[in-house]
Amino acid sequence: MTQLMPFRDPKVAQNIADKIREVAPKKGQVKISHVCGTHEWTITHFGLRSLLPENVEVIAGPGCPVCIVPAVEIDQAVWLAQKGKVITCFGDLLRVPGSVSSLLEAKALGADVRIVYALSDAVEMARKERDKEFVFHAVGFETTAPITAIEALNNLPLNFSFLVSHRLIPPAMELLLGVEGLQIDGFIAPGHVSAIIGLKPYELFTKVYRMPTVIAGFEPNDVLMAIYLLLKQYSTSDAKLENEYLRVVKPEGNKKALEAMRKAFTVTAGNWRGIGSLDNSTLNLKDSLSEYDARKKYDVKLTEGKDIQKGCHCNYVIVGKIKPNQCPMFLKSCTPEKPVGACMVSSEGTCRVWAKNSS
Repeated sequence: MTQLMPFRDPKVAQNIADKIREVAPKKGQVKISHVCGTHEWTITHFGLRSLLPENVEVIAGPGCPVCIVPAVEIDQAVWLAQKGKVITCFGDLLRVPGSVSSLLEAKALGADVRIVYALSDAVEMARKERDKEFVFHAVGFETTAPITAIEALNNLPLNFSFLVSHRLIPPAMELLLGVEGLQIDGFIAPGHVSAIIGLKPYELFTKVYRMPTVIAGFEPNDVLMAIYLLLKQYSTSDAKLENEYLRVVKPEGNKKALEAMRKAFTVTAGNWRGIGSLDNSTLNLKDSLSEYDARKKYDVKLTEGKDIQKGCHCNYVIVGKIKPNQCPMFLKSCTPEKPVGACMVSSEGTCRVWAKNSS
């Protein structure tokens, strides 16, 4: 805890905020996008936006891995549960809405849906209960994908399989640069994803798009320093890739994790809730591991779903076009207790973060 104190020191934060004001432009609006639910929690919980000049705005992009799982993939998990498979998942997936139902609702109707705290817990359940078929709904970005890959390569029991919903962050960042009416002047890249993939995948943004990009950690002063570095680049019309999170992120990333992903997955186009199809953004198990692919093993046919319910503006929140409180349902018909949109479900969802930190 002592080691983290400088990263939460209010005096250090004020010093960085002063530096931000020095380098921020006196005229014109600057918009910085992050793509990380934990960054949004830090920014909102610690009130970092209040330390910024009025013309410097930090907007939240598609950084919640649960929020962007398309409804059809929730529908697939519900369908498998209704067919008698034991569905295992992390707790924040339980209430994510599918087209008409969620895993929590399936559980209430008698399906065997179990929350686990680690993938290994689900595997152990399958080893102990050989008479049942287990499916783990694998959700997450590059941070959690290596764990799925390692287990898939590790002689799993034959009554175990994956419903894979892993997505990759850089393609989503690139998509944001083409969203009509969305101004982005710099990226804060997520520290945990970067710890896996390293620096190279972000070079596209600085070299091709001339977009300042800074990898940041998750403490308040990490984020403030990233904003300062981005504004410093902006003030000199520069576009560099900088690594604020040096204590964790190495240029090459985590080579063992990347190798496991390379062995286990193929990269394909895939849908993101509220966004649509993105090229080279989705992970699927390789054909050599098809016996552990629930979609193939159980011949799952569902291919279309309804991502956004009537009146919900999650699709605009996910890409940062609007703030959560600009959605007409926010904290009215859509609350953390009764979420309508996926952004209100997970602790990393922008709407839930705002709801939990509203005064």
